[in-house]
Amino acid sequence: MQVWKDYQEKNKDRFLEELLALLRIPSVSARTENKNDMLTCAEAVKKGLLDAGATTATIYPTEGHPIVYGEKIIDPALPTVLVYGHYDVQPADPLELWNSGPFDPVIKDGKIYARGSADDKGQFYMHVKALETMVETGTLSTNIKFLIEGEEEVGSPNLATFVKANKALLDANVILISDTSMISMENPSIDIGVRGLSYIEVEVTGPNRDLHSGVYGGAVANPITMLSKMIASCHDENNHITIPGFYDDVVESTDIERAKMAEAPFDATEYAKDLGVQTLWGEKGYSSNERTGIRPTLEVNGIWGGYTGEGAKTVLPSKAFAKISCRLVPNQSSEVITEKIINYFTSIAPAGVTVKASEHHGGEPYMTPIDSKEYQAAASAIAATFGKDPIPVRGGGSIPICALFEKELGLKIVFMGFGLDSDNLHSPNEKFDIVNFYKGIETIPYFHQFYASSK
Repeated sequence: MQVWKDYQEKNKDRFLEELLALLRIPSVSARTENKNDMLTCAEAVKKGLLDAGATTATIYPTEGHPIVYGEKIIDPALPTVLVYGHYDVQPADPLELWNSGPFDPVIKDGKIYARGSADDKGQFYMHVKALETMVETGTLSTNIKFLIEGEEEVGSPNLATFVKANKALLDANVILISDTSMISMENPSIDIGVRGLSYIEVEVTGPNRDLHSGVYGGAVANPITMLSKMIASCHDENNHITIPGFYDDVVESTDIERAKMAEAPFDATEYAKDLGVQTLWGEKGYSSNERTGIRPTLEVNGIWGGYTGEGAKTVLPSKAFAKISCRLVPNQSSEVITEKIINYFTSIAPAGVTVKASEHHGGEPYMTPIDSKEYQAAASAIAATFGKDPIPVRGGGSIPICALFEKELGLKIVFMGFGLDSDNLHSPNEKFDIVNFYKGIETIPYFHQFYASSK
């Protein structure tokens, strides 16, 4: 609608400045030293909701970081859209690889560089500004509720308790999430699913203390060497995961679905060039898009042990550690896979070392039916502003709370993300294109309009 575009054009500079202010808050949920920053950010989100026209906004304490809830109810007879997002962000390390301060947002070539710009402050804030746009233009066609948490990046450990205790508060007809990406602005897409997650940490212990590598090397098992061998054994020559029973519950995609995925534009050469690699890697028999969407994976997210400081130190370390995550697909269970991974690492412990494996967090895979009214409303909204129908794709990331929402609230979820895969999520120099930010604010009101008319 022209009235939405006119309002956004008039206020777009303020919209951007508000987002930049939010990005300056180092709301890193994983670190205790940022606890006060988390509270500051929650207060900023609450204020943003109220300023945008929410009737009420409340900060709910949890055993961890607080949850921000807000709502604008115009008519109980109208459908209600529950918007989910998160204000916490990943740690910015390694800091030396950032071209600017991670919490000092910089605009360059039309992109906002800052931690959380795309994941997820920039994306959930589109909904806040879309609410303002609809309220101020008198065009709000649904009730809107907001659930913005502060622990998504650490597995949402307290969200389940909050959801179970506040089902009436969260009563709605659909959940709308912008925490995903699209193929490109030229080829818009909608994620119809996200993968689940299983995340563990492995600790390998050898001798009871660090040893002189000259005196003891060759006589005592090196924990780093042993851990490296164990990790290497997790894939075979076809890059197939070797953990017993890992694929037992995997739902294989049909030839029709794989053919549909193949219609999405993809240039392997440009993909590799953008990443700075000479060749791509993955499970034999599947394309890169399939490997990051319909297939489960096992990746080492961190490995350390021994001496890693400046210069040389000839030491045979006492311990070695690794953080390992698996992305899961329907119908894999994070609980089952976590147990299988832990059992695998403890069972293959080489002689001379002991192995301890423990769970960090997990989440279940989720799929959105493309024939639902919810999905069709999102697809129509994208088509209205992009001028072409979106391509349905399977996302590679994980949003652990999706299965929880459907189980506890009985609601379907629609993913309507406006980020790009090249936004450096969880990496140095995370960015969000300003044009994507504005396009999201322009598109979201159409979802509410189309969804209201479908009901």
